Amino acid sequence: MTMHKLCAALVAGVVATGATVSFAQTTTDAPATHADKKAAKKQAEADKDATVAQAKADKKKTESQSKANEAAADANLKDAKKAQ
Repeated sequence: MTMHKLCAALVAGVVATGATVSFAQTTTDAPATHADKKAAKKQAEADKDATVAQAKADKKKTESQSKANEAAADANLKDAKKAQ
């Protein structure tokens, strides 16, 4: 049992050290190059386009659901009238 705890602690230490090293390597404050700025601008445009497309899709889905709900309500009304 002690051996298992020791191995678990060793693995946890290795993972934590690896995560720290990885984080340290990815957080450099290098000045942004022209290419970096251009890429960031393109990414921002792509994000905006994706947001607009998602909003349009959501609107279309809402309209379709509304039409389906209206059709269901009409069908229920017809059924209710037939039942009388």
